[in-house]
Amino acid sequence: MKYFYKPIHLFLFSVTFFINISLGNSLIFAEQIIDINLEKEIKKGNFLIGLKQYLGKNRIKEDSLIFETDNNFLKVRSANGLQHQSKRLNIVFKKISLEKPYILEKLVSKPLASFESAKKQSQLLVKQGLKPIITMPSHWEIWLPIEDKNKVNQNFKIRRTTINSKITPFLMNKYIFQKLDGPISIVSDDEIKINDVNYGNNFYLIKDSYGTWTLVQKLSFAEYLKGVLPHEIGPNSPLEALKAQAVIARTWAIYNSNRFKADKFHLCVTTQCQVYKPKITSENIEKAILDTKNKILVFEGKPINAFYHASNGGISASSGESWKIDDYPYFANQFDFIDSEKKYSYPSNKKREDLKYFLQSDENIFFGNNHYLFRWKRKVSDKEILNFLKNNDLVNKNSKILDLKVSKRGNSGRVIKLDIIQKNPMRKITLVKDDIRKSLNFLPSNLFIIDKLNDNLWLFTGGGFGHGVGLSQSGAIQMAQKGYPYKKILERYYKKTKILNFMNLVR
Repeated sequence: MKYFYKPIHLFLFSVTFFINISLGNSLIFAEQIIDINLEKEIKKGNFLIGLKQYLGKNRIKEDSLIFETDNNFLKVRSANGLQHQSKRLNIVFKKISLEKPYILEKLVSKPLASFESAKKQSQLLVKQGLKPIITMPSHWEIWLPIEDKNKVNQNFKIRRTTINSKITPFLMNKYIFQKLDGPISIVSDDEIKINDVNYGNNFYLIKDSYGTWTLVQKLSFAEYLKGVLPHEIGPNSPLEALKAQAVIARTWAIYNSNRFKADKFHLCVTTQCQVYKPKITSENIEKAILDTKNKILVFEGKPINAFYHASNGGISASSGESWKIDDYPYFANQFDFIDSEKKYSYPSNKKREDLKYFLQSDENIFFGNNHYLFRWKRKVSDKEILNFLKNNDLVNKNSKILDLKVSKRGNSGRVIKLDIIQKNPMRKITLVKDDIRKSLNFLPSNLFIIDKLNDNLWLFTGGGFGHGVGLSQSGAIQMAQKGYPYKKILERYYKKTKILNFMNLVR
């Protein structure tokens, strides 16, 4: 088999030799072991978060990380046995030319709109007896060994890369310039400042699947949530809404903790996971996390995939409407009525006329109606649409749009299939589910109707912001303002689930 990746099973590194070389305050020691086990960390109540990815990729200048503490020493351990202590150090990433370049070959899927779609396709490949790896060098994709080229369809292409250099980290200060091997541990009893930003005190540098490096932070569930809640639902949200967000953010992170398994950490810090930034403390955030300590949502005794979003526009979606995945039993299409006992005459939104009636109806009967994208309009020209499609390699520069047509809707009215018909030559592109917003990212949601205003201009009229599955944050905020406790909020958006202590599940 031609080389394309190294299997990742146990992240255990050991140096079996002893060299005693004094370098400033640095020593190389024997038998230094750095153990990174993703599953064990989760069971202990920790997440490994990829703070800074793709280090060393920068072609214009060298990437570097400056670590500083005020009082106690930083302690650095490298897999090659190096140990170092100081209050300030610089790690730089240099490209070292190889004496003998080599070629990497692998099968790579076409770009996928989301991890959910990648995971579904990966599961189908596993059923065929294949061993796919989900990766994200710049977008979600699946890798397979080159030997599987006759077992897959045209969605996979051969990617050949000539490797001429190796990205290598070096430890620098006024006493030392020393090569490091990963994983590299950087810890301190003090808060560590990285490039002038305070982050915490427990970090790793790990080589990823792309030849670059990732700065990873180990965080307890509670510390992680302190950096998530302010940026996902807002620090000034009512306490009960913050509690609901704490439970589902914790649940979502545990369920999705294999997203970056190929790169040896659990989760990223962007919207591809949950937004995480150095914590913004507030009394309510601290209380919400403490009052729900280790609590998660479960279905049939297992953590659920606790999707959430900003605004459902008045009606929630099933998971199968939003991604190329099967429906989860705990998500359902339902109108988000404030008065659930009152009988409203709303038909299904599957027909354009019914959805138009829904979008024009009284907003005040729905939870979350004060969100700025609860209702929205977008006027977009042919040229703008084509530019979005070109950016996703779906059309060429000479393409022209003849028509836009919604060919399928889900039960909530969200667009499942959008046909884009081109002329000269006549050709149809069909965008499906999450591909729609990925390719046409001016759309806040898939809940919309389309009107043609003239030969060059289209009007999209819609509701909501996000995929529409699970908890609507704007709905949860309004429910909390009306006095609903967090458990009732969660019951509304996650059917047939229970709240349990995660630590009781893993004992």
